[in-house]
Amino acid sequence: MFTPDELPRIDTRHLWLEISENDKTKNWQQSQDFSTSNRRWNAYLNRLTLNAFLPWLHSEHNIKATPFPNLVTLPSIWEAVNGTSISFGSKKLVLIPTEATELDEIRVPQEWLDIPSWVADYYLGVQVNLEENCIRIWGYTTHKQLKEKGNYDTNDRSYSLNAEDLISNLNIIWLASQLGVKEATRAEIAPLPTLAIAQAESLLQRLGNPKVIVTRTKVPFTTWGAILEHGGWRQRLYEQRQGKQQATINNQWNVGEWLQNGVSEVAQKFGWVTVDSQADFAGSRSADVVSALPILVRRLMIAGEMYELQIQPKSDNLADRIWRFELRNATKAQLIPPGFKLRLLTADLQPFANNEVDAKKIVERLYLEVALGDEIEGLVWEVEPIPEGFEREILYV
Repeated sequence: MFTPDELPRIDTRHLWLEISENDKTKNWQQSQDFSTSNRRWNAYLNRLTLNAFLPWLHSEHNIKATPFPNLVTLPSIWEAVNGTSISFGSKKLVLIPTEATELDEIRVPQEWLDIPSWVADYYLGVQVNLEENCIRIWGYTTHKQLKEKGNYDTNDRSYSLNAEDLISNLNIIWLASQLGVKEATRAEIAPLPTLAIAQAESLLQRLGNPKVIVTRTKVPFTTWGAILEHGGWRQRLYEQRQGKQQATINNQWNVGEWLQNGVSEVAQKFGWVTVDSQADFAGSRSADVVSALPILVRRLMIAGEMYELQIQPKSDNLADRIWRFELRNATKAQLIPPGFKLRLLTADLQPFANNEVDAKKIVERLYLEVALGDEIEGLVWEVEPIPEGFEREILYV
């Protein structure tokens, strides 16, 4: 708590949250896996802000809120840009931390306003004061206001809005959410292009070099935005900037490697595990699959219920290159309701023949089988309804 001597210095219009020395140490230790000292510091400020704000939001307003897209993907975002997105209900907000002492404007990186899936409703200015061990959330604005009234800076690709145009009372956000008030918070924006595999590979090779200090302004924004919006490309960029070679990264996401040598550490963070194919579990093997190899499983929360995405080869011989992707309910005897879809796309998000299956009635499982050529290929899976915390990932098969 703040002492009586400190209270007169506190602007009571703003939200003040304390950070302890232990918080600072712990968050700094968790912010080391980045390409440069600048990126480490950016991750540190964002992690401090998130870990102070989220518990406050839960305890003070009893609001279920989670980092967007999910906690494990945040490092790939912080490697690229400042800011942390949080989803609550149907709304999203973005925390924009800064150590600046003069709070004359909020400056939001363009990525948070012009990448369609990243667009939020509210943008909160956060001052981080490490000497005083506190953060101050001093005002907020909306996507619509930033796009319509903000100043766009072509040099650092950011939108700014003067402090006097911000709202300091955060309670307005929570009241509007709880009361279901319909507010026009978002402006219309254009979709980003889909990058061809060759173009994406070339860009990742160039921007993945850790010697490139500032990546976000090296290519046109639409191209940069398309890289970041694709979770698989963005994760690849993050890993390359740690100095990992492309072959190493591909092996970390190679399902054949997982079956033979165990799921990689990075893929485990995203929820992938192996299960004994003979084990008695909800997604027990299908009768028409004869492989005795383990089954790859990733749990998905969809519409409040747990499901499992499973991947397994059709036979023990991986050289046959026939793979089965299957969605099941994680609870035994529970089924998949009508309207669910399972879809596979190429790494550049293109469909191919027989790449989608949907449940037209209640079914036990949804599955797709793909027969691949000799070359390793990247595939992206999608499920509808969209799972909680979903982010695209490229699996190499």
